[in-house]
Amino acid sequence: MFGRKTPKDKDLMGHGSTSEKEWKLIERVVMANSLELKRTRRWGIFFKALTFVYLFLLIGIFMVNSGDLGESRASGPHTAVVEVEGVISASDRANADAVISALKRALKNEGTKAVVLRINSPGGSPVQSAYIYDEIMRLRELYSDIPIYSVIVDTGASGAYYIAAATQEIYANGASVVGSIGVTAAGFGFQELIEKIGVERRQFTSGDHKAFLDPFSEVDPEEQALFEELLGEVHQQFIDDVKKGRGDRLADNDKLFSGLFWTGTQALELGLVDGLKSTSQLARELGYPDIVDFTYRPSPLEQFANSLGASMASTLVKLSQSGDLTLK
Repeated sequence: MFGRKTPKDKDLMGHGSTSEKEWKLIERVVMANSLELKRTRRWGIFFKALTFVYLFLLIGIFMVNSGDLGESRASGPHTAVVEVEGVISASDRANADAVISALKRALKNEGTKAVVLRINSPGGSPVQSAYIYDEIMRLRELYSDIPIYSVIVDTGASGAYYIAAATQEIYANGASVVGSIGVTAAGFGFQELIEKIGVERRQFTSGDHKAFLDPFSEVDPEEQALFEELLGEVHQQFIDDVKKGRGDRLADNDKLFSGLFWTGTQALELGLVDGLKSTSQLARELGYPDIVDFTYRPSPLEQFANSLGASMASTLVKLSQSGDLTLK
């Protein structure tokens, strides 16, 4: 009858009402989750941006302060220090550009009364060493009122001693390693090995000596003589510059330029050094005990780039170069 609800109609209405409530509940849950996700995303973006700003500010502070820490403290009379540490090479910290620029900055500073090259190096490139030697000689004339000294710490051998010879006086510790005035170039020969394992060497060159120092070919007597002559000329340049720098302080000893090295105490007897002192002791005796470091330091970005693998690539390149000259 009209106006009368059957049980079937009641079930349908009840089911519809329940479905509507469920959908509203689901809608509220979804909206709440969406709001929470948006809120979380906004906070995530905020904290990430804050982190990047902090890192960039930190890097900026390091970049502003790096390289000028010594100069910022150089307010009064002081002894300036420039370190020559590690292998002397164009691709290492102890390269001519870095050492020379640090020396110039130290000498231009109004408070600098003396400069000390603090040396701890086994040597390296004769070219880089000669560049530094020549520039020290020039700077000594240009800044004649500021003496330049060398203090050898653990090692001042080969090219490192070449550099030290340009300074007015050289000091070391009694146990320091000093000297090794000589030149060396080393390599390997694999010609017999590749014959034993059945490898055929194929090489094409234009020029009779273009394959000079090839490790897979036998040593040519003519090329060997030419190379020994080249080493002799570099060695003689080394000897002449040491004599020029040290003068009559050198002892008359045939082994002085043989490539041998000595302790600091022995070097003092041979005239290779002028005394046994540390950097601090020398600065005190000079009357300027305040020490300011002018050594070039790589920026944080350069250090970060090196840590990513640039230094590893550089090492691999060096290992592949077996014919480089080295002062020893």
